[in-house]
Parts: sequence; structure tokens; C-alpha cells
Amino acid sequence: MLNNNQFAIFLIIISIIFGTLMGTFIKLAQEELNVFTTGFLRFFFGFLIITPYILKTKFEVFSTKNLKIHILRSALNLPAMLLGFAALAMLPLEKMTAIHFIVPIIVTILAVIFLKEKIYLYRSIALVMGFLGMLIILRPGIIDISIGIYMALISSLIWSVVIILTKKVSKDDSAITILSHQYVYMSLFSFPLVIYFWDQPSLKTIILILCAAMSGTILHIALNHAYKLVDVTMTQPYSFLGLVVSSIIGFFVFSDKPDFYTWLGASVIFCGVLLISYRELQLNKEITRKRLNINS
Repeated sequence: MLNNNQFAIFLIIISIIFGTLMGTFIKLAQEELNVFTTGFLRFFFGFLIITPYILKTKFEVFSTKNLKIHILRSALNLPAMLLGFAALAMLPLEKMTAIHFIVPIIVTILAVIFLKEKIYLYRSIALVMGFLGMLIILRPGIIDISIGIYMALISSLIWSVVIILTKKVSKDDSAITILSHQYVYMSLFSFPLVIYFWDQPSLKTIILILCAAMSGTILHIALNHAYKLVDVTMTQPYSFLGLVVSSIIGFFVFSDKPDFYTWLGASVIFCGVLLISYRELQLNKEITRKRLNINS
């Protein structure tokens, strides 16, 4: 049976896979639609997906002591989403994922400052390796930085704050409660924009956005529950695995071919993930051994 750490790691890996799938479907949908239409439909369809559960609970799923934080979280999530989706339309999938790797660094710093979480040496080393890997991939100062990259960086900064707020409300609220509030407010906040910028989607694009909504729902439920189980600093280094997943999907779906520096950076990132995985496993064994000694 999985302990909290192991189950949280499993949830993070699930979120990485479905997060990349969501990005893929969104990127394909935006070949036809603008970012405002895509963003609204992604969250509105997500709301429709969880509506049967909301009705089953007779709206009890919305019960929370953190209403203001949920509203603030969605208010920040809106620009993070719009900038992220816009950047996704401009950049290769693996490049977008690589830029998003700045999130674990920022989240870890914010978690230590505002959530008073501890950051252990091996986690710090893994994060530094992840950041170095990202620098190898982006090579700032060596290659030109496009507007898409700037959009992705700003989106990542805002998303980092959203993650901290998610961790804060997860102490009291379930993963599905957090998601329900997010879907309602994101649909409401993006509605005025989509009225003005509406693009008529084809049936194919509607199906793509529906798939994105389903993938995004799994992504957020997995993330929200993982943040409830363990410190947010422990989950962040695993986010770097997303580069491998996005590179594979980008190659087969968009014919993107990651260059040598992408794979070199990915190798550095993967070594960091292996480091933290090994250390968490050893730490769990030490805790178990101590418990056995106490019980005996």
C-alpha cells in the first residue's frame, strides 16, 4: 500500500501526463480559435463534466471557509491561463514545458517564505539541477527571446502564486471542492471576454477542447490532492519530467524535433528527479525502520 509521499508522487506523474495532453489539445484547438474562446470553453466544458457530481452532493461540494481565497485564486488563474495558452500557440510544446520549469523554483521559495515549509538539501539540489537544465534548453543571451517566451514566463510567475494558494486552501477543502470553485469562477471571469472575442468552433475543435477539459480535470484533481498530502516543496522537482512527455508528444503530433540542448538539459533535469526519488525512498525506509524499532 502506498504511503502519502508515494501516492503524492504518483498523482504528480499523473498530473504531468494529463497536463501535457491538455496542452496538446489546446494547441491543436488554437489552430482555429483565439485564446479567449479556447480558454472559456476549456473551463466551461470542465464545469459541465463535474456538474453531475455537484448535483449529487446537492451543492455541498461548494462548502468552504476559504471563499475569498478561491475567488482570488481564480482571478489570478485567468491571466495565467490566457498568457499560457497564447504562448502555447507560439512555441513548440517542449519549449513551453521547459519554460514552465521555472514554476517549481518559484513555488519552493514561496512555500518556504509563506507556508513555512522546510526545504531539505536534496530537494534544493534537485531544483537547482532542474533550473540549470532549463537554462541549457533556453540558452538566454545566446538565442533570441521571443514574445511567446515572455508570455510563458509571466504565466509561470502567476501560476506559482496560484499553486501556493491551492496548498493553503487544501488544508481545509477537498480536491474536488477546490476544482468546483475554480471551474465556476473561471467560467464567469472569462465569459465577458469570450462575448467580445468569440470565434465559432467547428465540431472537430469542440471535441479537441472537450478532450482538453477532461485532461485538465484529471490534472487539477491530481494536483490538488497531491498538495493536500505532502509539502508542496516535495512535489515540485517531479514537474521536470514533463519535458520528456512533451518532447515525445511534440515529436509525434507536431513533428517538433528537440535539439541537442533540449535533450542535454532534459538529462540534467532527469538526474535531479532521480536524486530526489532515491532520497525520498531512503528517507521512507529510515522512518519505517525507526517505527519498527520503537514498536519492538
